[in-house]
Amino acid sequence: MATSLLHIPPPQPLLRPLAVPERLLLGPGPSNVPPRILAAGGRQLLGHMHPEMLQVMDEIKAGIQYAFQTRNRLTLAISGTGHCAMEAALLNLLEHGDTALVAVNGMWGQRAADIARRLGANVHELLKAPGEYFTLRDIEDGLAQHKPSVLFITHGESSTGVLQPLEGLGKLCHRHGCLLLVDSVASLGGAPIFMDQQEIDVLYSGSQKVLSVPPGSAPISFSERAREKMLRRKTKPPSLYLDMAWLANYWGCDGAPRRYHHTAPINSFFSLREGLAMLAEMGLESSWERHRANCAQLCQGLRDLGLELFVKEEKVRLPTITTVKVPEGYNWEEIIAFLMDNHAIEIAGGLGPSTGKVLRIGLMGFNSTSANVDRVLRALRDALGHCRRSKL
Repeated sequence: MATSLLHIPPPQPLLRPLAVPERLLLGPGPSNVPPRILAAGGRQLLGHMHPEMLQVMDEIKAGIQYAFQTRNRLTLAISGTGHCAMEAALLNLLEHGDTALVAVNGMWGQRAADIARRLGANVHELLKAPGEYFTLRDIEDGLAQHKPSVLFITHGESSTGVLQPLEGLGKLCHRHGCLLLVDSVASLGGAPIFMDQQEIDVLYSGSQKVLSVPPGSAPISFSERAREKMLRRKTKPPSLYLDMAWLANYWGCDGAPRRYHHTAPINSFFSLREGLAMLAEMGLESSWERHRANCAQLCQGLRDLGLELFVKEEKVRLPTITTVKVPEGYNWEEIIAFLMDNHAIEIAGGLGPSTGKVLRIGLMGFNSTSANVDRVLRALRDALGHCRRSKL
């Protein structure tokens, strides 16, 4: 019998039903998914080139244009996470030998610099300590000194809790002959961003934060300036999968008949469509205000517990992810474990340069509610009472 040739038996865990615990995800992402979006992701498949599927993609494109506040025709969703969109943006904009300026005040600037170096770009870093932001003067000095073709900056730095001001940045970059590339994975829908008005050339985000969609799809948009730079490339992008010329055609952004490029994550796109629909129904301004108000409530509650906020200036605190200094005498890992074990709540420690320095509490999309603020504050009060004698 053929089975006699098998030396590896069926894995016993796979012969048992899938078990997934119920948890409140108040870390830096992903967020809990509302029933409407879960239901969309559970619909039966369509073919990835069926006209009905292409219609869903067109609706996603319109939803991204609304969320980004842009009329850019080259607007679509990457079949991958927000990190994949970062790679797509950088590898389509940069060629070997190009100069890139990367604003680094946390994990995501570090990661962008790493990717750009792998592409053979000449990378210069503007550095700020975790918890700080860049002024227009900081940026102008860097542009004048290094003369880059691309500036990368993070709007919502999820590792440190900083919301980077963007006003005037696009005009400044264009005055210096530079394109502006902005990461809005942690901020989109939770804080104001105006792609066209702020003259942002490339903007990308992720599905799993404020949109409350499972990770796996990533909105991205390119200005005409950015599109023209890509058309002038001397070499093809090093990734076929993320080649924007192919993706633009697949998404109907170039006016030509759509051709097969890859099999899209169809159910992920169903979910993304619903997440964008829910944002459109609420309205961007209402979403921004909701996140602002719940963040303010959380910050006041943290102060009432005797905790110190990591980002000093209120105007540059990211409303979706709040960072609080690890209280003296406590082990941050024990606080996080206590909330998970005793309250089924996830919060996170620092990431990259903020590791060991902060606790990160996320209030995004479906999870950004006053009730969740009260719940996590009660859990933290309990943790501070029980973990006080933790050894450092």
